[in-house]
Amino acid sequence: MTDKINWIFKNLHLIISLLIVMPTAIIYGSPSILPEHLNIQVNTIDLSNMLRAIMCLYLGISLVWILGIWKIEYWKNATQLNILFMLTLAIGRLLSMILDGLPTGGYIFGLVAEFVIGLYSIYQLKKYKTELN
Repeated sequence: MTDKINWIFKNLHLIISLLIVMPTAIIYGSPSILPEHLNIQVNTIDLSNMLRAIMCLYLGISLVWILGIWKIEYWKNATQLNILFMLTLAIGRLLSMILDGLPTGGYIFGLVAEFVIGLYSIYQLKKYKTELN
């Protein structure tokens, strides 16, 4: 039982990221499912193309996280990718807030969540470093 609990805690950052990023990817690929109050409209083929490319990028990154959860030899790379992914998203959101103004609350929550998950992933990488050598 403790092995299972340790496994969950070791992979928690990847599991949380998967639970957030995979649905987000699907939404990016099918923005028509977004609620109307968000007022996000995809009016051009180019924007649709960009969003579907981002969807596949997110799904590809999620695949690396799945491999990291499933196979121990991929865990370090998956964790490093999680750090890069989350912190660069957070920095991008912060940059947009500085240059464009404050978005709605959901995007501000996203900024906080991405920073927390990115920093937690750094903690995980340091915590389990001895197991990786």
